[in-house]
Amino acid sequence: MTGSRDAKLRVAVLGGGITGLAAAYTLARARERGAPIEEFLIEGSSRLGGAILTEQVEGFLVEAGPDSFLAEKPEAASLCRELELGESLIGSNDRERRTYILHRGRLVPLPDGLMLLAPTRLWPMVTTPLLPLASKVALAAEWFTRPGSGSVKEASEDSDESVASFVRRHFGDAMLENIADPLLAGIFGGDTARLSVRSVLPRFREMEQKYGSLTRAAMEARKQGSKGAAHTSRSGEPAPLFMTLKEGLGTLVGRLSERLAGRHLRLKERVASIEPLTAADRAATGSIAPGYKIRCEGGSVYQADAVILALPAHQCGQILACFDSTLAATLASIRYSSGLTVSLAYDAAASPQIPRGFGFLAPQKEKRRLVACTFVHQKFPHRAPEGCALLRCFLGGTRDPGVLELSDNEIVTMAGQELAAILSLSAKPQFIRIYRWPASMPQYELGHAARVAAIEQQIEKHPGVFVAGNAYSGVGISDCIRAGKAAAERAQEFLAAATT
Repeated sequence: MTGSRDAKLRVAVLGGGITGLAAAYTLARARERGAPIEEFLIEGSSRLGGAILTEQVEGFLVEAGPDSFLAEKPEAASLCRELELGESLIGSNDRERRTYILHRGRLVPLPDGLMLLAPTRLWPMVTTPLLPLASKVALAAEWFTRPGSGSVKEASEDSDESVASFVRRHFGDAMLENIADPLLAGIFGGDTARLSVRSVLPRFREMEQKYGSLTRAAMEARKQGSKGAAHTSRSGEPAPLFMTLKEGLGTLVGRLSERLAGRHLRLKERVASIEPLTAADRAATGSIAPGYKIRCEGGSVYQADAVILALPAHQCGQILACFDSTLAATLASIRYSSGLTVSLAYDAAASPQIPRGFGFLAPQKEKRRLVACTFVHQKFPHRAPEGCALLRCFLGGTRDPGVLELSDNEIVTMAGQELAAILSLSAKPQFIRIYRWPASMPQYELGHAARVAAIEQQIEKHPGVFVAGNAYSGVGISDCIRAGKAAAERAQEFLAAATT
């Protein structure tokens, strides 16, 4: 590379999960439009996609990691359409949508109209057996909470508050234990007593500041949403809650991989460290930007004018430790939990034993190792042969980290026993697939916003280094795509400024 204005500026993307793929794709699009950049992506494993992995097994479509994305967040669907996958987008079977809570050993439906943890309809909350009479009285009283009243004002002045404390203030212990805790455990695999309401539920915190009562705020949001176009699909039907691709989310990874094939990909190259280029390095290459040297465990060395770290925060910390121990420690302070999924396929004889709906969640007090179970064949079409059933169990999280230490046989036995106890499902599966995801779920614990702010401040000392991923501002697929795209755009802006 020379220092002329016509030279290509090299951007390295470290990590081939959906965040890194979105970043590299954004850079590739800019290059195709004439931007003087050359992107390349380095991935430590032999495949791209990170936690996204789709397998076709005996006519069943099995998702090893995430199985969908929220329809209300547009980034994933927009990227699919841009990649000419729009015809493959499908929505969840919301006419069948019903989620159960395991309560005193039996499955009880979540009350209709629940917006995560805030009710938009009162009568289902009054009649649900999930809440005792005292909680229903507290819920009715919550309606009268006003902005600036005692508990709301106190919370707003505090620097942060746990999700557990937030829910308890508004609705009491039963709502926390029986509804909010299992719902959030299924999303974050975390402990609501440690999770930050500011980072995990920012929308609800804003609702509290504006309305005081979360119930009144949720009802108002539902009223406004029913009038908005965001809640209708292109066909005019109500938009589904979840979306995915007919052939599985792996199709998105495959299409992105095609756009980056060849010289733009470096697979099976695990990054060990990055370090700033020395003055001699810059003089030898004619680098305009400060530049960085990327060392991989196998001995490969790459140079780049800008680097996007699209890896878990703890891996980013390890990579940066050699030249900024403070930043490395801040990144490492973001804790992660581990999880695993168990997919079980059944023939048609087992289907009648599975209740109609999307699946169930198990509160911690039920003392089950299953955190959640999705009835995949009912949540989405094209997931199982006609009449057959596909279940997906989630285990692990902060409440059961030891489950990953179990053997496959132990996991299969335990999952079978728990499904038999909860669903009275005694049929033998046609096949079982187990996928382990160690240290994969970032925990947005108390003080998370301050940690992210510190990372952003500290990383400014290293021009041309950017971080992106699910550890900072959202754990969903759309959040990751948004973060990867934003990091790529910041890298382009940085390099444009460097050339002038």
